[in-house]
Amino acid sequence: MIDAVLALDDVFRREHGLVLASLVGTFRDLDLAEDSLADAIAVAAETWPQGGVPDNPAAWLITVARRKAIDRIRRARSLEERLPLLVPAQMEELESVGTDLIEDERLRLIFACCHPALSLESRVPLTLKSLCGLSTAEIARAFLTSESAMFQRITRAKSKIRLARIPLEMPSQEDIPDRVDGVIAVIYLIFNEGYQPLRGEALSRPDLCREAIQLAEMMCRLVPDASEVMGLAALCWLTDARREARVDPDGRMVLLEDQDRGRWDPRAIARGVEHLDRARHLAGMGPYLLQAEIAATHARAQTWSDTDWGLIISLYEKLLKIKPSPVVALNLAAAVAMAEGPQVGLDLMAELEVALEGYQPFHVARAELALRAGLYQVAAGWFEQALGLPGNDVEREHLTRRLVRSRGLADPK
Repeated sequence: MIDAVLALDDVFRREHGLVLASLVGTFRDLDLAEDSLADAIAVAAETWPQGGVPDNPAAWLITVARRKAIDRIRRARSLEERLPLLVPAQMEELESVGTDLIEDERLRLIFACCHPALSLESRVPLTLKSLCGLSTAEIARAFLTSESAMFQRITRAKSKIRLARIPLEMPSQEDIPDRVDGVIAVIYLIFNEGYQPLRGEALSRPDLCREAIQLAEMMCRLVPDASEVMGLAALCWLTDARREARVDPDGRMVLLEDQDRGRWDPRAIARGVEHLDRARHLAGMGPYLLQAEIAATHARAQTWSDTDWGLIISLYEKLLKIKPSPVVALNLAAAVAMAEGPQVGLDLMAELEVALEGYQPFHVARAELALRAGLYQVAAGWFEQALGLPGNDVEREHLTRRLVRSRGLADPK
């Protein structure tokens, strides 16, 4: 039974977007697709422990969910009205086939949820919720807002789709450029949640990282003349190259300055640099391209001491001008601290206290600088604040160790 439960959880995490996108592609109804998928998961929770996990669990879920969707349509007594919305070619049973044929449905769903009729503040959260199955809490963290406010935002977006009859389909070629910004914002946040998830036992979710990279590559093929699309792909590859080095052999978190750079993936770095080179020859210098340049600067440094902090500061200053946010300001302050000393960074971070009060990395960054400055009791207090905010298990274990070290240095007896 445990194996079946774990398998269902694994399928949900890896295939949620693919399964839901297939259902949306068939029924053109987001609410119906989500409800039918929930029905299928409930059936799986009952039957898999007794009958075993199917050879192709994602296809099994799609098939059962489609049957449940048709049952819902019939119960609503609107079958004759709703059947024309179905895509006949997609109504075939999928038990005997894989999901490769519908891979691009994920990108279609992202574009559909980024419809211009939806507000800019709603498009990204809606897609993260629908495509990736992220919790409202996880999405709220990414947007530095409360869970209740994010729930209302997503609910309003879904109501807008239903009431305005917004078509859940791929836009025409001429309409694609208007939705690119929203689409790549979604992909960026998918990657961020994969690289540093809010909850869970692991420091990263490779499945989400791979999902984001794959979607970014699709976008590069779809709009090859967009510098920000290329910049996003470069950023994802260059950042993901460090993933394996972020934990030691015992599974404990390793800070960037202490990482074994020999464990960074050279193929991922090369792929990222390739995208970055292409982006540099295209018009425009946006936030994703600037962040990719920062990631490339880290990748070029053979050691922590070789890092070109002057260049990184310059890049963050440019980023802050075109996309002002407290998180960018935090990263700039951290870079300045590396170049000019921890106290300078702490002074800059003090200005961000109100804006980033509920943002765990803010308290962690201050605590680490306080340690460097010899302010051990202060560091301990900020590590405690960080531990009071959501974080995955590996992060929390790391912060606990840093807290103990700070207290030990503050009171060496």
